[in-house]
Amino acid sequence: MRRFDEQLMELNDKLLEMGNMVEKSITMVSQALLRHDMELAKQVKAEEKSINRIEKDIEALCLKLLLQQQPVARDLRQISAALKMITDLERIADQSVDISDIIIAMDGGEASELPHIPQMATATVKMVTESIDAFVKKDIDLAKAVIKYDDVVDDLFDCVKQDLIALIRSGASNSEQAIDLLMIAKYFERIGDHARNVAKWVVFSIRGRKVKKPKEQKRGTDLDS
Repeated sequence: MRRFDEQLMELNDKLLEMGNMVEKSITMVSQALLRHDMELAKQVKAEEKSINRIEKDIEALCLKLLLQQQPVARDLRQISAALKMITDLERIADQSVDISDIIIAMDGGEASELPHIPQMATATVKMVTESIDAFVKKDIDLAKAVIKYDDVVDDLFDCVKQDLIALIRSGASNSEQAIDLLMIAKYFERIGDHARNVAKWVVFSIRGRKVKKPKEQKRGTDLDS
């Protein structure tokens, strides 16, 4: 049993390490976007390789725990949630690289001229950071707050689309970059979705059931049910 507890602690530490690496990756790509920093954008790719390696380490540890220890109840939920979480964290890293590729291709395009894109970047960094904090602290209220905050990112995405329509209609010199800017916003929106998923798995690992989607909830209820 002591060995099992040690392995669970190792799993927790590795998840935290991966989470911190993913948080660093999205922070770097957000700063690269806002500062038009091509070198910083290129560094995001190197970070992704390290994230992929630790994802494989965590996956191997989870499978070892499942096969050798045959955990039940909360321990089983923790391991199952970890396997789901690393998939979402890895996708966040992938999408950070996708954004960095666009930044490099744009070669200094002025994304900051559209105020809602920087706001999306800030909001998604917040979601990723707080979803990881919720896991580390086993904080179910913080996890629920992250899930709700995804609506903020979705609303900002709608604002970006309206900004881009106005940019194209104005005939501004950078209107040709509208598709690139839309793709950046879409990747940030997807990163928000993955951060929300991480928060949902945090809730599952603690409570033993997932948070229901809004359309599945009864009228007048919320995530506190």
